[in-house]
Amino acid sequence: MTLQQILFLIFSAITLIAALMVVTRRNLCHAALFMVLSFFGVAGLYVLLEAPFLAGVQVFIYVGGISTLIIFAIVLTRDVVDPTLPPHNRQWIAGALVMALLCSVLIWTVLGYQWTTTTPGQVPADSIARLGTILVDPEGFLLPFEVTSVLLFAVLIGAITIARER
Repeated sequence: MTLQQILFLIFSAITLIAALMVVTRRNLCHAALFMVLSFFGVAGLYVLLEAPFLAGVQVFIYVGGISTLIIFAIVLTRDVVDPTLPPHNRQWIAGALVMALLCSVLIWTVLGYQWTTTTPGQVPADSIARLGTILVDPEGFLLPFEVTSVLLFAVLIGAITIARER
């Protein structure tokens, strides 16, 4: 077993265990911290895929931005974790059914895929410049990028409005 395979198993285990802890923790602050750990695991997988730009984007955007926004939203909203609430909600059966359906589709897809062992082609030297141009080009992904920023801004305003003293 090579070092890259061992690192892949380590980063995969970190990502999967942290993601499992995100959805099983009752404390939202702990779940958010496990989410940060899961994001770091994904960044490690990007490094192993020899995609340092995507790893950097993962760290800066998700670990730095999205995680901070979620943690602020949790801290700013009061009475989110009420000890008088039941430990389970009534929709857990529907969630379990959707999860079982998605897992079965994923397993069916993985088992039915014709795996090949070909190596990918050479990455062009100006791939980062091309990606940046596509992201900010009006015909590219500029509109989804701006919509996402407005949505995150609206979430932040909503969290401040909820947390504000009445």
